Amino acid sequence: MWGRFRKAGGRVADVLRTEPKSGEEKRPHNLFEAAATYVTACTEDDQERAEEAAGWVSPEALSFGVNELACRAVIALARERGRSPEAVARDLLGLPAA
Repeated sequence: MWGRFRKAGGRVADVLRTEPKSGEEKRPHNLFEAAATYVTACTEDDQERAEEAAGWVSPEALSFGVNELACRAVIALARERGRSPEAVARDLLGLPAA
């Protein structure tokens, strides 16, 4: 029974962690916006912006968003290159062909 309360409480806490951006924007950021901004900031070596984006959602939500972005990117590259997603992923990571 207590496990259910903890699980429900965790969900409520996740929702409460999403804060609206200060200033002009009043709506909260969603996990996909956070993931896109976080990954872009990391590729540009912008630690301050990456930390800001990481604060928009819970760590679990950011992880899910980054994972979803990675999956979609690999699929798009695979289609563009006419190769399998596995081949593209291994190539991007510098791994030998399976």
